[in-house]
Formats: sequence, structure tokens, C-alpha cells
Amino acid sequence: MDFVEEVQDAEEETEPALYEARHFTTYKAWDLLRFLLARTGFPVNVIHGEEPFAEDEDWGYGPPRYLRPERVRLAAGALRATSYAQLISGVEPAELTSAEVYPLGWGEPGSLEWGRPWYDGLTQFFDAAARADDAMLVWLD
Repeated sequence: MDFVEEVQDAEEETEPALYEARHFTTYKAWDLLRFLLARTGFPVNVIHGEEPFAEDEDWGYGPPRYLRPERVRLAAGALRATSYAQLISGVEPAELTSAEVYPLGWGEPGSLEWGRPWYDGLTQFFDAAARADDAMLVWLD
């Protein structure tokens, strides 16, 4: 966790481009993205991670998990192949409200568009990690 905090602090100051960044946040869009990706049968859990990592630690909302490089590559390809427009196609705001998708307020006009910048950033971040053949540490805080 100390190393992760150092990376976060350094990148808050330097604000590197996503293809150079070692940290990315989905901010409050994490649950919307989780819902939309699960709805499509997305092949990798990019929101919660997949494999245990530091199970005895709580980094906010549970322990961190990770994705192996091959899972990062699979996720990157699937993210590139799925546009945000495809993700939200056919989704009714009432569906999100009924499922209690955080942060609520889905009845507002254009509310589904709110998640687009985080999805686009997530796609770029995964693409860069896949090109570098990196594993990825995932957690919610």
C-alpha cells in the first residue's frame, strides 16, 4: 500500500498521459461501469480484479485483487472492441435505479453519458498496460 500511495501522489503532481500512467481511477463511475460491463458478459472483472492479493489488507472497500498480464490483454481487446455507445445501448435509467447502481440519480437527462470519460480512460489505461505486458492491481477506495 505504501508503494501504491507513492505512485498515486507522484502522478497527482505530474498528471502523466494515460499511456504512461501507473495509476487510474474510475472515480464514482466504478459501479456504473461494473453494471454495464456485467450486462454485456464482459470476460474480465476489470472493476474488482480477479485473483487474491494481500487478502488480509483492506484498501478501502475490501482487499486489492489483481489481473495477470494475459487477463489484462484480454480485457484491453474487449474494451477496445466495445464502445461506450454499445455499453449503454438499450439501458434504461430506471434499470440502474432499480439495481441501486451507485451513485444514483439516473433519472436525470443524459445521466448515462456521465460514465463515458471514465470508460474511455479505462480503455486507454488497459491498452497501455497490455502493450507493456503488465499485470494490474485493482481495488476500490
